[in-house]
Amino acid sequence: MTSDSTTAKPASVLPDRAAWPALQVYAMAAICLAAGLGIGYLLRSSALPAQSAVNGTSTPTQSAPRPVAQGATADAKSAADPHAGNPHAGMPPGRMPSLAEMKQMADKQAAPLLLKLKTDPKNTTLLVQVGALYHATHQFKEAASYYQRAVDADPKNVANRNKLASSLYRDGDVDGALAQLKQALSYDPADANSLFNVGMIRLEGKQDARGALAAWRQLLKANPELSEDRKAAVQKQIAEVLTMMSDQHGVGGAHSSDQPNPTSN
Repeated sequence: MTSDSTTAKPASVLPDRAAWPALQVYAMAAICLAAGLGIGYLLRSSALPAQSAVNGTSTPTQSAPRPVAQGATADAKSAADPHAGNPHAGMPPGRMPSLAEMKQMADKQAAPLLLKLKTDPKNTTLLVQVGALYHATHQFKEAASYYQRAVDADPKNVANRNKLASSLYRDGDVDGALAQLKQALSYDPADANSLFNVGMIRLEGKQDARGALAAWRQLLKANPELSEDRKAAVQKQIAEVLTMMSDQHGVGGAHSSDQPNPTSN
């Protein structure tokens, strides 16, 4: 949360992240990879085995690019899951494909979808399917271009804006990702996925621990019906960040109520 990591700006609250003990930095990175970016997708989909619904929705969504998505059946998954299909099918067991090989596989699987898009260029289902293939194979710039087209065709689709934000972030555009999430929250201020993703990107992309905490606390406040396991996952993230902040600055600073707006850039 791979080689697509971004160069971070200094934190407004914490000292330079390089000053953090290495083990803490690696531990938080592991947490973020486990949670995902499409992190918020941890909170949403009942269609994926490791996930469950928020706010009664069941839109399949994406997980972090390392563990390429699992589960969900054919049509429902391919229609909305940004990691639909298995682009790695056919590779010899035990060998990870190169980025060039992954792009070739994505191009091959995307070809029939691209053919359909020639006659129906604003079909958001097809656009998201193509974006999914490229995101799953770490072709984040290509993925973002198709998610952008889907968002242009359906600007109020919050789930697709989260997918676009994920690809932008993985391609190194931290500010662009946050801008998409800010726009998503303008349509649905309580969207749990958007708020969770804002927190993760602020933490990892901006080293803005207070911005992350503000987003996650707003998530909990705006979603009192959140299931207990999803609520516990958010609370765990908050606790991890507070622990690291208190290690550096003392508990008082970590719990300061002077928090920024989670949607600000």
